[in-house]
Amino acid sequence: MTGDGQRMRADARRNRDRIVEAARELFTQHGLSVSTNEVARHAGVGIATLLRRFPTRDELVGAAFFPKMTGYRDAMSAALADPDPWHGFCRFIETVCGMQVADLGFTEVLTRTFPTARALESQRDEVAADFGRLIGRAQAAGRLRADFAHQDLVVILMANAGVVASSGPAAEVASRRLVGYLLRSFAVDAAHAADAADADADAAAAHAELPPPPSRTAMYRAMLRLRTAPPEPDSSP
Repeated sequence: MTGDGQRMRADARRNRDRIVEAARELFTQHGLSVSTNEVARHAGVGIATLLRRFPTRDELVGAAFFPKMTGYRDAMSAALADPDPWHGFCRFIETVCGMQVADLGFTEVLTRTFPTARALESQRDEVAADFGRLIGRAQAAGRLRADFAHQDLVVILMANAGVVASSGPAAEVASRRLVGYLLRSFAVDAAHAADAADADADAAAAHAELPPPPSRTAMYRAMLRLRTAPPEPDSSP
């Protein structure tokens, strides 16, 4: 019985690993619209086996992208360790947007929320807290404009996701171009350039000031709305 039990546990672990690997591969190539039926077929298991291991889609996404979220967290750690806060800020934005280009599924993961994927969301929360520190450091150094808000990161990632999704083979170049423009607009020099270029004080202020950012609640609701997908086809083989 002991031997049979061990074999069953080993089989269960192998099935789980195959499912996670299949999900990671399909989501990376095609995005999160891939059905669980397709993941099960790609893994060589039945849909019932997949659902035993991952009762919710969030849990499957969380398992597939946990390593990528670890990389996301590592990018933030590197940014905070940079002795130049502005360089660290720019490096983080560039790295994360580059991660979106390389992985269609992760592009969506960064712009949605998955409440039941607790490990994944825990890492996201850690990065969010550290991003607040990074913003504060770059602003205190006088390099990041004072009106840059925490929730602007979600706006950046959503904008970049749109570029990645729509520009096909040109995604990498287009993304870099977008990020380059955005980082220049976030710099303090860009915020004050209009004052030097325009003698009209009112016009200068209009160019220098950004519209207020969406609230954190509004951005969270947007992420929830983005994750809503149409019902999957019947799960029968």
